[in-house]
Amino acid sequence: MNIPSITLNDGNRIPQFGLGVFLMPAEETKEHVAYALANGYRHIDTAAIYGNEREVGAAIAESGIARDEIFVTTKLWNSRQTDAPAALAESLEKLGLDHVDLYLIHWPTPDFDNYLQAWHDLEQLRSDGLTRSIGVSNFHQQHLRRVIENSEVVPAVNQIEVHPSLGQFDLVDANTELGIATEAWSPLGRRADLDDQVIAGIAHRLERTPAQVILRWHIQRGLIVFPKSSSPERLRENADIFDFELTADDMRAIDALDAGNRVGPDPETFNRR
Repeated sequence: MNIPSITLNDGNRIPQFGLGVFLMPAEETKEHVAYALANGYRHIDTAAIYGNEREVGAAIAESGIARDEIFVTTKLWNSRQTDAPAALAESLEKLGLDHVDLYLIHWPTPDFDNYLQAWHDLEQLRSDGLTRSIGVSNFHQQHLRRVIENSEVVPAVNQIEVHPSLGQFDLVDANTELGIATEAWSPLGRRADLDDQVIAGIAHRLERTPAQVILRWHIQRGLIVFPKSSSPERLRENADIFDFELTADDMRAIDALDAGNRVGPDPETFNRR
């Protein structure tokens, strides 16, 4: 599988496509991650709150693939923003790893206002070699500016909700201007995105699935994407997006589907601990 990679602002490289394990039951995770790795996936995105880090780590350990060939991301949960070193130590123990490739602050949780302290701890964790890159998730422009103005390290990544009905064009542009790579979570959006007639028409013309068309749209925008799938057939299908291109007209037509429709919480108001 010939998956392109992107160079982050710290010089590390990240595969542009991978597997997300959000809402993947722990008892199923090991099998699905193992299958993905056996079929060419080399980027796995998990988080402490997902409850499946241990199973991700077991699949990696049993894969026979060299550690430096697999890019592993996990995330600092909201209740641990004042306790990041211990939180990462727990994640590493569950993953069975001595470092992760990317560690993210999961949400800004503005009501608690701990994300700047957490970021300073992540800077030290990177210096200590416990994570190769550090970044954030669900941060808006004002959160990013505050981090950058009060620290030495610019986040390598901002992982945000992006799909055709939530294009996030302004935030993606802001990330790019700051030298921050954008990762898209919930890349296929609601079922309505997959059923949209514009996407269906493009898929029919190209003899592709709607999911492949949407994932290709992300790739051509320069985003990093990791759809979740528990189906072996879908795992293979999702990754089969690197031998075709959408036209400029196709890209504009999908861009026009943006309607501000969120699948997940609004980072401005989400403060769950």
